Amino acid sequence: MSNLKDLENKILAFRDERDWEQFHTPKNLAISLSLEASEVLEHFQWKTDEEVKEYIKTHKEEIGDELGDVFNYLLLLAHATDIDIIEAAENKIVKSAQKYPIDKAKGSAKKYNEL
Repeated sequence: MSNLKDLENKILAFRDERDWEQFHTPKNLAISLSLEASEVLEHFQWKTDEEVKEYIKTHKEEIGDELGDVFNYLLLLAHATDIDIIEAAENKIVKSAQKYPIDKAKGSAKKYNEL
């Protein structure tokens, strides 16, 4: 199993072997990230919650491929913008905890400004 830095290095090597860095601008990577996330959504569109449960059982590999694309583009975008994605995620958890205190947010789907 790879750690995050090993995975990033594999993705960068894959990119560099194909001379694709020239296309991997932050703008293009952000667009690609959004497009791939939309491809994840296609797997669930128009399905009921019950249908989704069954669909996942028989389409795990395809969904995993799309999640892998999203994750890879996320890592490439973080690399291109010199953002430590682990640090960014940890910082976001702290900020979210302030917006959504347990005593107000527990069990609620309301947005922080509605709590």
